[in-house]
Amino acid sequence: MTGQLREVLSHSSDFIIGKEDKIKLALTCILAKGHLLIEDIPGVGKTTMVKYLSRTLGLEMGRIQFTNDLLPSDILGVHIFDSGKGEFTFKKGPIFSQMILADELNRATPKTQSALLQVMEEYHVTLDGENYQLDAPFFVVATQNPNEQVGTNLLPEGQMDRFLMRLHLGIPERADELNLLRGEKIQNKLEEITPLLSPDEIMKHQEEVEKVFASDSLLNYIIDILSHTRVKEQLTSLSPRAGLDITRAAKSWAYLDGRDHVIPEDVQLVTPSVIGHRITPHHRGAIDYGQQLTQELIKEIEVR
Repeated sequence: MTGQLREVLSHSSDFIIGKEDKIKLALTCILAKGHLLIEDIPGVGKTTMVKYLSRTLGLEMGRIQFTNDLLPSDILGVHIFDSGKGEFTFKKGPIFSQMILADELNRATPKTQSALLQVMEEYHVTLDGENYQLDAPFFVVATQNPNEQVGTNLLPEGQMDRFLMRLHLGIPERADELNLLRGEKIQNKLEEITPLLSPDEIMKHQEEVEKVFASDSLLNYIIDILSHTRVKEQLTSLSPRAGLDITRAAKSWAYLDGRDHVIPEDVQLVTPSVIGHRITPHHRGAIDYGQQLTQELIKEIEVR
């Protein structure tokens, strides 16, 4: 890991107090070329985290506030007739940025939610038979409120599966919350952040992550985790995509720890965030329930 990445992690405590582990998981997701879902109650710092990452990583951020009257064209863009030119021109939507904050995603209707599906999977927009490629790197960081809150719509399983990780920030510890109350307004500090990396440097780090070695025994350990979910009735069976995502996330975590190979502990640390939202996609109750089940699942599986 370079000094710049270390700085991203070490300086995060000035903006997201007491959540250094969550910042590291979010950075892991980005270096693994994945999209991130942050689920929690309002007011715990979800938006602040996204702004901090976009500014320190030097990424252009686009924000989409999801509401029940938002339309797909409000996200993707629309063709508008230019009377001067006598032709239709494409007006790009906010999706044409490098880091997208999809705020309160589950407040939108399923039709609008699905507008993100192709973009998150294929990194381009298709409208009226024309394709528009998105600039790289491209990440969607979505926030959603707990499903039991009024005015939310469940994300389809296909949409949930597009997110490499889901994180919960949670209420800060008392000492951390006291420091938050003592500190200056964080928004002012965010405006002063100088980028520590550039988009090109991020893509170079992503290429290095792909070179991190994962042995066959470790890959078989990941398959054991997938197989375990397929025989437990209370869990949703994991697809091969989940296994690929665990592998990518474990490589990224190992890279951030300065290693060129993956160890079982890397898999164990990232797996709850990678599969927690997939094995219980629509559970109503504790928002970290899926991660708790994953921790229990890992304890049952022998390391190869």
